[in-house]
Amino acid sequence: MKIISATTLVLVLAVTETLGARNWLSKAVYNKWHETELERWLSDHDIPYPTPADRKDLEDLVKLHWESHVQVPLAQSAEQVSDSLNNVKDWIFDSWSNSQLKAFLDKNGIPLPQPKKRDSLLAAARENYEIIAKNLGQTHLYPGNWLYDQWSESDLKAYLDSHGYSVPQPTTRDKLIASVRRNARLASLKAQRSSASASSSAAAAQSSLTEALFNSWSEADFKKFFDEHHIKVPQGSTRNELVALARKHRASLLEEPVASATDSWGAATSKAGNEFARATEDARMKIDDLFNSAIQTWSDSRLKAYLDARGVPVPQGGKRDELLAKVRYYRHKAATERPTWMFDSWEKKDLEEFLASQHKKTQKNAGLARDQLVKEAQSVYAKASKAGGSQYASVTSYLASATDAAKDMTFNTWSRADLESYLDSYGLKGHRGSDVEQLRADARRHTNYFRYGTAQQEATLLSRVQSGLQWFLDQLKIGALSGRSEGLEAAHSAKAKGSKAAEKISDEL
Repeated sequence: MKIISATTLVLVLAVTETLGARNWLSKAVYNKWHETELERWLSDHDIPYPTPADRKDLEDLVKLHWESHVQVPLAQSAEQVSDSLNNVKDWIFDSWSNSQLKAFLDKNGIPLPQPKKRDSLLAAARENYEIIAKNLGQTHLYPGNWLYDQWSESDLKAYLDSHGYSVPQPTTRDKLIASVRRNARLASLKAQRSSASASSSAAAAQSSLTEALFNSWSEADFKKFFDEHHIKVPQGSTRNELVALARKHRASLLEEPVASATDSWGAATSKAGNEFARATEDARMKIDDLFNSAIQTWSDSRLKAYLDARGVPVPQGGKRDELLAKVRYYRHKAATERPTWMFDSWEKKDLEEFLASQHKKTQKNAGLARDQLVKEAQSVYAKASKAGGSQYASVTSYLASATDAAKDMTFNTWSRADLESYLDSYGLKGHRGSDVEQLRADARRHTNYFRYGTAQQEATLLSRVQSGLQWFLDQLKIGALSGRSEGLEAAHSAKAKGSKAAEKISDEL
């Protein structure tokens, strides 16, 4: 069987990406469409059509406008593109987030696969796509709005923004869905291209390591290697010629199931890429799931404060699902503003010291509860910010030099009453019966999410993945430079350790 290299795949995807933003299906695909799908395509592209109209009239109208809205990519015929794009379920979900996949399955009564990994979520969505459409009495070749029922308008806008497509103005829900639908195929191609680039990088790393292995072999190692694979070696070949011959046959050798050092080398590096990519994806899903679970318990005022702390306009009169959607969209962004929320997690004594430094009214603040001190500190900050000048300079100077204790988020010295009151400020319920250590853990967790979103956890994830993968590659290179038998042993050992390291990355987050 002919194997397509990662580099070739990247090239094909790059060429295919010359499709216009509106192209997600190809010539003659519409021959199979239902009348409603023909009308939908015309409506999506703002092409007027008569009503009522029979199917032939609609199809003729689509055919008339098809070329001006759909570009066939270079080096491919319309028929070739049609073959790859006909099955919408095979790619329509590629650019969806894990949360959107889970919401789609859950809304349509499909049990979530266990474990909830991206591959299994995609498989479940694809397998049930046509069944769900049939149960809803909907068509599925050019899917209608039903496919995006669980998306809020904020979700639709966020999708377009995150993939670099303009949001239609003025906008309606129907127009947003139409824009997402038109651009879904191109977004899928970009996702494939990104994946292919990663595969290409892994192939380059494998090639580099194989070179290190060949360079470490003796002439006897080469002879054994060539004998195992029935490769004829010209008499009197120099070492450089042996290396060149091994290099020439490297690609085909890696495809054969021969228990040689090179095969183990290829299997080990491929295993590394797969394991670490899978661990990374699983960890990202876990991070998103935990963040989503946390914000679902927050009050609307806390959700608005999260956006305000990032300088993001808060939807006026927005529904709760719109607030949640916007917070999810900005989950990767840490708080950047320095407003009054920063006092939320300060200890009582630090709040008292701050207030004393600003207006010296220590007696007034004596005996106040921590949440009252927070409000007083927020008021002082707000007034100073409005007044400006030396008053504001005094506040900012104090905050800049505040002790680490003031910024500490361990909550280790907080009383039970203060912890409960703090959690109340998030709108959290059902914590009254928890022990103090659980209250501290909850306070740390929600404060971390409020201040950093998922940015801190993702930075930790990236660091662990990079260090784990680098360690793995280092072990392989050490084995290669040690010689043929040592390289084979190192490949087997590193492959096993790489799998365990990848699992640990996912489990620890």
